[in-house]
Amino acid sequence: MNDEKKPLTFLPRLIFASRWLQLPLYLGLIVAQVVYVFLFVEELIHLVELLWNPAALDATISRLGIVERNKETVIMIVVLSLIDVVMISNLLIMVIIGGYETFVSRLRLEGHPDQPEWLSHVNANVLKVKLGTAIIGISSIHLLKTFISAGTLPDKTLLWQSVIHTLFLVSALAIAMIDRVMTQTQNDGARNRPHH
Repeated sequence: MNDEKKPLTFLPRLIFASRWLQLPLYLGLIVAQVVYVFLFVEELIHLVELLWNPAALDATISRLGIVERNKETVIMIVVLSLIDVVMISNLLIMVIIGGYETFVSRLRLEGHPDQPEWLSHVNANVLKVKLGTAIIGISSIHLLKTFISAGTLPDKTLLWQSVIHTLFLVSALAIAMIDRVMTQTQNDGARNRPHH
């Protein structure tokens, strides 16, 4: 049997090389990450201003569009906004690193002390499950912010946000169950394969 690899013909080479068209998309997400860093710093400055500047409380209340005048509640909503930015930023990192590694090219981070633990076993299904759980976390923060300012929002908004959050939960559970079934099927197939 000849183990020599045949060179790819033009069309397969072109199709395989087309994966590099995704590179600008991942670079764009890095720019989005930079925007979120600026957003985080801006929100953090607003939070610190609340400590010594009484006018900052009114400005923050007006900016957030809430009726609540309690300083502690306003601070809680701003902190939740900071957490929201961090979680979205984490989601971006997962998509950038995991997506590039899965769909474009290997990052070759083996042995690097900062290699993410999850990257060693990432594939499209694992990435979907991780993204699903990240989206649920982000949705939970939004829902919590909504419940804190529930007195200022219409009941319809509360209902729809709760329904959408529940749909995210159900979707993530369905993706996780499908991934589990597929993994189990692959493992069973590997066990049943004859050994030479």
